Parts: sequence; structure tokens; C-alpha cells
Amino acid sequence: MPAAHFRRELFGFLEELRRNNDRAWFAANKERYEREVRDPMLAFIADLAKPLSAISRQVLADPRPVGGSLFRIYRDTRFANDKSPYKTHVAAQFRHRAGKDVHAPGYYIHLEPRQAFAGAGLWHPEPEALQAVRTAIAKQPAAWRKAVSGSAFRKACALEGESAKRPPRGFDPAHPLIEDIKRKDFVAVARFTEADALSAGLLKRYLAFCRAAAPLNAFLARALKLGW
Repeated sequence: MPAAHFRRELFGFLEELRRNNDRAWFAANKERYEREVRDPMLAFIADLAKPLSAISRQVLADPRPVGGSLFRIYRDTRFANDKSPYKTHVAAQFRHRAGKDVHAPGYYIHLEPRQAFAGAGLWHPEPEALQAVRTAIAKQPAAWRKAVSGSAFRKACALEGESAKRPPRGFDPAHPLIEDIKRKDFVAVARFTEADALSAGLLKRYLAFCRAAAPLNAFLARALKLGW
């Protein structure tokens, strides 16, 4: 059995950061952050790269500490009411190769005390991408159902996200998939516990989620005229 990527200290550090979210405290504890949070996530990303490419060669797991799959710990507070300088979670996004230029489907992992989850799909796509996905669902209902109704998908995850209150303009309100057409997000989510995150089986479990959600990502990529 391989060793676990994450240790309990990761959640302990993030909990302390939540109570001490200021630059002086973080500066004094930056080496702990790198040792207990950043480096374990970078190792997870590195170990994920090869098996993830077997699911889709279009999705990248990049273990660079800056500019790769790891999200920065620093918050963008320019337009936020909350001026806390640091995020109190650690996360990584495995982007589609086209993802730096356009909205594209990918994968995500989020570790936070009492809130850990995996994600796939498109979150808050821009209007053009949103319209393209809605149109694909309306015109290809069987393909959409196949993507999100398979036994592996339903066992591993569930569709989540925001939806419009009314049918979007130009779509038949009586369409049998109107509730899915009304979606603003097309994301599959699997939630897990801190104990799951600290287990040696997390990488295997995350890859199983990625495989189960791959039909959703493939549908979204085709709708956006991207490879998968």
C-alpha cells in the first residue's frame, strides 16, 4: 500500500490559518505551509500526472509550485469586502490544454477542514460557452443523458451548481431536459471526509472520480469544439 500524500498537519495548519489570517503570522509559519500543505499537494499533482493523462491527454497535471496546477494561497482582495490575505484551503485545478485561452472542462480538488471535495466540468462559463453547452444539451439529449446518467457517474458524483430561474431565451420551456438547460454551471462533485483525504487510497479514489466524470467532460468539450 503506498503512503498517504496528506497528513493531519495539513488540516491543522489550515485551521490555524483561519484563526490567524494575517501576514505576520503567515510569514512566521511559511516554512510550515510549504512543508505541510504546499509540498504534499505538489507531490499529489506529480503522481496524478501519468494516470490522469490515460483518462484524457487534453488534461494537464502540472506540479510546478508557481504557474502549475496548484492554486496560490494568496487571495485576490482588490474587489472583495473580506480583506483576509490568505485562502484557508488548498486546491488544484487540472486544466484542459485549451483552458488558458477559453472556458474548457477540467478537474479540481479542494482540501479544507470539514470540507473536502473533487470537481469536474465547467463552473460559471462565459456567455458564449454557456450558450454552446445549452444548445448541445437541447440538440443532443441522448448524448447528455448518457454522459450524466451512467451507473459509474451516479455512483461517484452528482451534478451541482447554479441554475437560472426561468428557461433561457430561445429554448423550449417544454423541452424534457429544460432543467439541465437552465443550468449556469455544469459541474460534477464528489464530497469526502478529512479521513478520506488522509488515507493512502485518496489518489486511487480521485482517479476513479475522474474516470466516472470523463463522459461529462467529453460532452462539454465537444459542445465547445475542443478535443478530449
